Amino acid sequence: MTQDQKLPVDSLKPTETWRIMKNVVIISLAFMVQFTAYSGAANLQSSINAEAGLGTASLAAVYAGLIFSNIFLPVVMIKWLGTKWAISLSFITYMPYIAAQLYPRFYTMIPAALFVGLGGGPLWCAKCTYLSVTAEAHSRISKISAEALLVRFLGLFFMIFQMNQVWGNLISSLVLSSGDNAAAVTSVNESMIPVLCGANFLPSADAGEALPPQPPEKIQMLSGIYLACMAGAALIVAVGVDSMKRYDSGRSGSGTGMSGMALLAVTLKLMAEPTQLLLVTINIFIGLQQAYFGADFTAAFVSCAVGTGYVGFVMMTYGLADAIGCVLTGYLAKITGRLPLICGAAIGHAALFIAVLTWRPHAGDAYILYLIAVLWGLCDSVWIVQINAYYGILFPGREEAAFSNFRLWESVGYIIAYILSPYLRTSDKTYLLIATMIAGLLCYFIVEYQQHRNAKREKKQDLYQVKGCDNIAFRNVE
Repeated sequence: MTQDQKLPVDSLKPTETWRIMKNVVIISLAFMVQFTAYSGAANLQSSINAEAGLGTASLAAVYAGLIFSNIFLPVVMIKWLGTKWAISLSFITYMPYIAAQLYPRFYTMIPAALFVGLGGGPLWCAKCTYLSVTAEAHSRISKISAEALLVRFLGLFFMIFQMNQVWGNLISSLVLSSGDNAAAVTSVNESMIPVLCGANFLPSADAGEALPPQPPEKIQMLSGIYLACMAGAALIVAVGVDSMKRYDSGRSGSGTGMSGMALLAVTLKLMAEPTQLLLVTINIFIGLQQAYFGADFTAAFVSCAVGTGYVGFVMMTYGLADAIGCVLTGYLAKITGRLPLICGAAIGHAALFIAVLTWRPHAGDAYILYLIAVLWGLCDSVWIVQINAYYGILFPGREEAAFSNFRLWESVGYIIAYILSPYLRTSDKTYLLIATMIAGLLCYFIVEYQQHRNAKREKKQDLYQVKGCDNIAFRNVE
């Protein structure tokens, strides 16, 4: 039997669980390799392409394309190509953006960035759908709940995936810090760092003084390495992953037996459901805080205070902490439940926002930057694993549409962050993050309350039905 042949539901053998885990690991590794390249390049945009806001404008274009993509493309592409080939081909759409770094202009980088966005919607939706379907297949064999397995798979995925921050940023830091080490050192006078950098940093006014240009040969070396990574990621999925057809027998998801326009209607209909609308703000916050750390924090605190060469090392620390946190949150959720983890992440981020607003960086304070990176990564791991998994729980059978909406609103957060980045001081953007987090949490708690109330009502109905059956049986005996 080939890897693309469909297995009947009842024919899945116990050993199939190992094959399922193999597929999850290979997809996770492929995403890690792909985003080793993309994240490594994206994290540098606010520093190496700071002039006229080109770097952050290109990142905003990525997520503008991603919004369009998430609405119109994922369910259609998954239906036409299948999840495996949707992932592999979507990886290729990221390559022109890396090539554009060799000649960074608005007319080269913006179209390439939009192309990344068009591929990103099907890519992430296909990944989430594949994990959901394989979790259901694993559940049929192992008798472990599909919900618990999905959280476990997402935790494993994000643990491996977040290592992209380690490798991508290690590569960028080693390349930018090699040879002439001046590229790694800030050009700001030490006495001016506490005044110019940190919460007071304004990219449109301060970037020219604080962020020196990088040598062209180093950008060329980085681009070559990153392009090779992306080609390798597409090949890993094409060769190493089983088709989802092997496991989706009897499944009635949002992509089953429907036309392309009907699939689009499912996504748009879900977008208007009250539960989805209540989760919009927390999704936007997730995108906002990730974009803030990757663009604003790295420019205002890292590049400005200690030099662009340190951006990769700080982001590597962030990625490693995020990866460890993704594993921990998957297991802690079984002990504490989802709600305490979300509350813990909110408290942690509130403390980080206060630190960003009150701390004034100095040239010798690099260790504080690493500490902030660790704490930020741990908080982010809770948001991405728990909210992602919650979507799979809230919208069973409509995974493509649900995860498409998740990425759409997360992308809105990225766009807001990148559009505002050149024109607002770091302190103003931090206040925006605080307000968005509070609003998002309030709406999230409403959803949790509604789900808890619905679960209690269903439990009572089941209890009444059982009692009714018992009474009927008792009368029949009499």
